[in-house]
Amino acid sequence: MSVRREGLLLLCLAFSACRPRSANAAPLAARAADAGTPATLEQVYLKELKPGWFDFGWAQRKEGSVPAQHKLAGYSGWILARAQPTRAGGGVLFTWQAPEKFGDFLRVQLKRTRTPDNAFPPIDVTLANTRPLPNGWKETFVPMTALNPQAEEWDQIVINAWKKVGDDWVTFDNVAVTLPDASSPAAAAKVVPPAPRSLAIDCRAPTHQINPLVYGIAYYVGEEYNGTHQWQLGATARRWGGNQTTRYNWKLGNAWSAGNDWYFRNLDYVGPNKVEWANYLQSTSAHGMVSTVTVPIAGWVAKDTSSCGFPEALFPEQESIEGSSHCGNGKRKDGSLISPPPPGTSSIPSPPDFVAQWVKAMLADDKARGRDRPVRHYILDNEPALWNATHRDMHPEPLGYDELLQRTIDYGSAVRKADPQAVIAGPAEWGWTNYFTSAVDRGAPRTAVTDRMKHLGTALVPWYLSKVKEHDQKTGVKVLDILDLHFYPQGPNIGISMVGDVSNDGRARRIRSTRALWDPTYKDESWINEPVMLIPRMQKWVADNYPGLGTSIGEWNFGAEGDISGGLAVAEALGRFGQQNLTSAYYWSYPAKDSPAFYAFRAFRNYDGQGAHFQDWSLPSTAPEGLSMFASVSKDRTVLTAVVLNLDPKTPANASFALGGCGTPTATRAFRFGKAGLEPATFDAAGALALPPYTFAVVEWTMPKGEPSPK
Repeated sequence: MSVRREGLLLLCLAFSACRPRSANAAPLAARAADAGTPATLEQVYLKELKPGWFDFGWAQRKEGSVPAQHKLAGYSGWILARAQPTRAGGGVLFTWQAPEKFGDFLRVQLKRTRTPDNAFPPIDVTLANTRPLPNGWKETFVPMTALNPQAEEWDQIVINAWKKVGDDWVTFDNVAVTLPDASSPAAAAKVVPPAPRSLAIDCRAPTHQINPLVYGIAYYVGEEYNGTHQWQLGATARRWGGNQTTRYNWKLGNAWSAGNDWYFRNLDYVGPNKVEWANYLQSTSAHGMVSTVTVPIAGWVAKDTSSCGFPEALFPEQESIEGSSHCGNGKRKDGSLISPPPPGTSSIPSPPDFVAQWVKAMLADDKARGRDRPVRHYILDNEPALWNATHRDMHPEPLGYDELLQRTIDYGSAVRKADPQAVIAGPAEWGWTNYFTSAVDRGAPRTAVTDRMKHLGTALVPWYLSKVKEHDQKTGVKVLDILDLHFYPQGPNIGISMVGDVSNDGRARRIRSTRALWDPTYKDESWINEPVMLIPRMQKWVADNYPGLGTSIGEWNFGAEGDISGGLAVAEALGRFGQQNLTSAYYWSYPAKDSPAFYAFRAFRNYDGQGAHFQDWSLPSTAPEGLSMFASVSKDRTVLTAVVLNLDPKTPANASFALGGCGTPTATRAFRFGKAGLEPATFDAAGALALPPYTFAVVEWTMPKGEPSPK
């Protein structure tokens, strides 16, 4: 996988919809005066936006309308921003009209600029906090005890649709912040303290050691030089991978082919005289991580840093040609594919010995720099079933069962000969369809004799494992140590991206989609439409076809790094990797700085900012519906840690912990995700930890010495 990160552009600055609004005075829609209406501290909107307030909403408006009219279809909303933050006010009051067919659909929430979306609880507009007024109007009042229970500073009032509604106009007026002691019995929100929720950790049950390599991240071209926050994650390993590695020429040091990702160009990403692989190994080791290196096995690598697969000189009539390089995208004007020229146009042969020489060069570099084997795994290329798309100028024909096996044997044998202690992983396939069939079968007519049928109808991965085992036993040369596959959720707009679908439905689906990693009862909510249960499936394939191999997820990402749902998905996945006894896993590529995903990673690897981390031995744990928990203990049983998630978007929880057979803690501390990242948190008088909706926290207990070691 190769990703081009794009900055988020605040488009509203260019449009009048995001500028301060006002309107000419006009008669207010008839509304009964009522003594129960809370008294106003600060008027926000009444016939017009009041001074010091700004309209940053994203809903379509009816220009010049008084009162304000919005279309809230597509989860749209109205953001009323204050010039300066405040803690003042007894609540938020507003009047509104909407079609009865919408039912309950509105939500109110406070926000503070540059803080996580879940820093303040969202409050639904219901009969409990709304009363009818004449002429179809309604008045909603939500007290600050509900909107801002921690009395934090805020500078935005957000009113939006929490579900999909029609394209009808919704009208608002008399938006106000009320006096601190304001109340309205008919309209006040019912604030019920969350009931205690009990979570349990069993220190008496058998356990297993968590492989630290499940906390891996990825390196791809150029990231070394603009992603310094990757070192703050506490990650244990970095994977040299992605589409470019399929044609990396280690002898030139910095020559790659971008393939279909960018005009099939050979590129020099890091400038002249840079030995990219050596710098990568050194920087990874210098920051306390080990390396996993993808080695090319397709048979061709970039011959220089300037050639391309479809040069304009050979193919002048292409759909798109990059001006500076005169390289084309390999398509005709009508979008059809151009047959590629010979691979030598942009590449040179790279037989198994080419890779063996690189492995020897890495070992020599280790010795020269005094490193102790920083390369823990060698991966046999990247997503080979996609070569005929990502690198079709070099490998235009789809890869079949037999070619995949032969390349594994040829290049795996070369790696083993060069480094007898090597740990070799493969086949690094991209996703669901290529777990079961080869690229030859992709798009083949239903009536065709498929590649799978030619191999007795056996799914690709189990066939591959059984044949590799046959080779290894026959020759005594072990060419594979780890089954490595990639995983990305396939539901619409919940896969890899910084943003993705962050509607209420999108958030919930993203979080649920993590169950595809482990849960046999979860039917994937995508075109897959059946249980994926990837980790147990991989482990069964290994047990049935080549017992003793490890299992690795070489790439994974659930998208929406900048949203709390992305953070919760990361936390859930990391917890499952350790719980399910995976050998290794590598996030693609690493979370954006200070994003919820960034702090979810740190919840396991650096929750106090000083290196404190989830412990090395997994413990069984249970959590009630809506919560999730992962527990661990140190080898000497003196430190017990838990990462706990509130996966409910609306309901806070008071989490209490039962430590079965663990002993009595001598000290406890907690960190909870908030506006400043992982912030210190305190327990209430009953020993419970407050968990707002959609959040995660870490709890650490110091235990007395002398307890038995993990079993």
